[in-house]
Formats: sequence, C-alpha cells, structure tokens
Amino acid sequence: MILKPSIILGCLRFKAAVLGFVVLPFAAFAGTGGITAGEEDVLTLPSGLEVHLQEMLWDRPGGGLVYRFRFVAAEFTGDGPFGAVMTDLEYLCTQFALPKLANIGPQPSQIIISLADKPSEFGVYDPDVTQVFEAYGVKNGTCIWEVF
Repeated sequence: MILKPSIILGCLRFKAAVLGFVVLPFAAFAGTGGITAGEEDVLTLPSGLEVHLQEMLWDRPGGGLVYRFRFVAAEFTGDGPFGAVMTDLEYLCTQFALPKLANIGPQPSQIIISLADKPSEFGVYDPDVTQVFEAYGVKNGTCIWEVF
C-alpha cells in the first residue's frame, strides 16, 4: 500500500501509541538465528532495488505477536508499478523476515514490512520520506498478504 505522508503519519502514530512497538537493535538477535553483524548489508530485491534493514520492532497487540521490519532503499520513489512493489514486499517477508524469525521462539501472527527512501524515526511524521508498508499473516511457514 503506497501512502501519502499525511496518511502514513496517522497509521504510524496509531500503531506506535496503541501497540507500543519496541525497537530491537541488530545485536539483540546475535546467537538466536536472527540478524547478526553484517546481515544488515544490502539486499537486492526482484525489482533490482537495493535495500538495507533499518530496524525491527515487535509487540504483542490483542491479535498476537507482531514483528515490523523497516527497510530503506535510497532509490525508492513509490512511483513504480504496484505489482513490482508488492513483489518486493512479499520477497522481504518470505525471504528475509521469516528466516530471521524461525529460531527466535514464539512465532508471529503478523509481519509488517515497510520500505522507505530514507531512514526515519518510527511514528514520527516526516513529509520528506516516501514509505510503503504491507501486513502479512504467517501460516504454514509462509507470508500471506493481509489487506488493511
């Protein structure tokens, strides 16, 4: 879902206030099968876009454990074909997020993948940041797109 900054602001503030996401540094995953030193380097998506993981956040809202992976790609404009963006987000969920979560304990009920053109503080409005995000349910070891 590509959103204008004003819409993103409302979603992020709502999620940050209601869900109380916790930011986990990369080092928090050392030795757990998660993100370790060097793994936050550049990933190439199916569209050819190069991204890196900015941060991962987690919380347990009423619906269960939720992990949010926030990626950054300097070349991301949000103007590409919808199908290409969706393919990239699904790739990040299935090929990056799920393997990172496989050995950390309780499995999530939802993974949210976001992609932005520059780093930003979670829940803080920045009109200069272009961002998209999608939510995925986790079932039978795969990411299933959930419409907001």
